Amino acid sequence: MQWNFGDIIDAIVPILPEGHLALVHGDREITWEEMSARTNNLARNLLANGAETGDKVGFYMRNRPEYSELLIACFRGRLTHVNVNYRYVADEVHYIFDNSDATVVVYGKEFRDNIEQLRPRLPKVKQWIEVGDAKDLPDGIIDYESLVTEGDGSNLDIERSGSDMLFLYTGGTTGMPKGVMWEHHALRETQTLALRALGEVPETMDELLAHLKNQGPGQVYIPACPLMHGTGLFTAMGVIMAGGTIVTLEAASLNPQELWSTVERRGVQYMAIVGDAFAKPMLQELKNNPGRYDVSSVASIVSSGVMWSMEVKQEMLDYLPDECMLADSFGSSEAIGFGSSITMKDMPVKTAKFTTNDYCKVFDENDNEIPWGSETPGFIAFGGPIPLGYYKDEEKTAKTFKTINGQRFSIPGDYCLVSPEGELTLLGRGSVCINSAGEKIYPEEVEEALKLHDAIDDALVVGVPDEKWGQAVTAVVKTVDGGAFDEEELKIFCKTKLAAYKTPKHVFHGGPPFRAPNGKADYKSVTEFAVEEVEKRV
Repeated sequence: MQWNFGDIIDAIVPILPEGHLALVHGDREITWEEMSARTNNLARNLLANGAETGDKVGFYMRNRPEYSELLIACFRGRLTHVNVNYRYVADEVHYIFDNSDATVVVYGKEFRDNIEQLRPRLPKVKQWIEVGDAKDLPDGIIDYESLVTEGDGSNLDIERSGSDMLFLYTGGTTGMPKGVMWEHHALRETQTLALRALGEVPETMDELLAHLKNQGPGQVYIPACPLMHGTGLFTAMGVIMAGGTIVTLEAASLNPQELWSTVERRGVQYMAIVGDAFAKPMLQELKNNPGRYDVSSVASIVSSGVMWSMEVKQEMLDYLPDECMLADSFGSSEAIGFGSSITMKDMPVKTAKFTTNDYCKVFDENDNEIPWGSETPGFIAFGGPIPLGYYKDEEKTAKTFKTINGQRFSIPGDYCLVSPEGELTLLGRGSVCINSAGEKIYPEEVEEALKLHDAIDDALVVGVPDEKWGQAVTAVVKTVDGGAFDEEELKIFCKTKLAAYKTPKHVFHGGPPFRAPNGKADYKSVTEFAVEEVEKRV
């Protein structure tokens, strides 16, 4: 059978317990019955207002119940999710909406100023919808709440397909973000691969419904990381498709006190984070307040996207239930399931070590397979269910999604070694992509922003190892005529051009020659110089 997420939602709602919570945000509670009616109304009204099958819907909001509602409405109405990083400045947001051909944009009221700048530049968008209090709505803007409350809430009379789409925009090493095109069936299949290794997985709708009837609804879950990123989105989808409860936090960024208080209040069983950048402040709150929070409900925490160090995992387990499992997942927007690392009490696992599976192979730069157990590193490739490619970018699709010896693989560019037993050691990207707290930052974009400043003649940007962020964005600049520069002024200048998280945390002057005679950047030498300079500041 072909899985479709909208069909799954339609099927599971009637068998869930009456009053079972679907979405929680602070004191706000939405049951599955209420959520089902609201999302059916939303899907029907989006279609009635002109949206057509496959149309792209821009999601421009922080973690909140409306994100999950809109996602489910898209599934039910055969519309395509397009994520937008809410940290982006207006021009970056414009790129996503324009590149994706979005015809619907749903945004949080806090982003109204950006939206008002963008509306005249995006004629393809036919529906602008604001999530907020409906006060002082600008002309041409639709109130979100009116769309979810108008209607009888009944299921749509619609035939869906396993080929219906979900887009996940992701950063890369060059150029602007790319829209990864996932079909429902492929995404559902790859999300269940890890579960198959642990036991039987429902293969049909009847088996799924029987499983939920026997086992009860899914877990109570907090996405501590943003839903607009793959880690938060895909883990939340797993909970939704099992009839679980999504609990979103009210703070705009991670607040460990709120997180642990919510765990206690809501009996949270499962959380998603992004490595040490999240785990360290969460751990520090527990260490500073021993015994303050009841965390006995926590069964698992999963991380993906950036390093989660063994030392932090082991110390965190001292404060969590004995049976709690910490799962470090190695995947990407282009492929889920490269490997996993499970840590429990008295079961330490080394940092950046993962257990891979038979769907994974390793290839060199010429697409020659490197056998497991070789001392030669290569690029990890996933041969299970994978996306169709990147939206409107055949060239980059061909580079990442390759057919080798008759089999199609996703090869995002992660360098690794694999032991004979399948233990994968992650060596990092074979490119210069910077991964800072789970955010992918491509140096060229930051370099171009720096070079717009009158004092800067040239710039290279690299990632320097950082205890908190995984990698810290670090710039080395050449000034015009060797003149002076003001580091803080440059940082402020960058924030006017790019999202704040892309701003260099360090800016240095001088160093080795930037480029070879042919103009090619010498990132290796610049990285060595930047690391030395950062160490001097410590």
